[in-house]
Amino acid sequence: MEGPADTLSYMLLGYGVIFGIMVIYLISIAVRTRNLKQDEALLQELEKEKVQK
Repeated sequence: MEGPADTLSYMLLGYGVIFGIMVIYLISIAVRTRNLKQDEALLQELEKEKVQK
């Protein structure tokens, strides 16, 4: 009779893939937030120039 299957490596691989996807997602959110702030600053600058004219 055999014991339970040795699936520890698959479990660790699965956790690694999930963790990697989460890290990529968080980096994506950080980049999008930075770009949004840059766009906001540009729009505010354009609005200032429009008001001055």
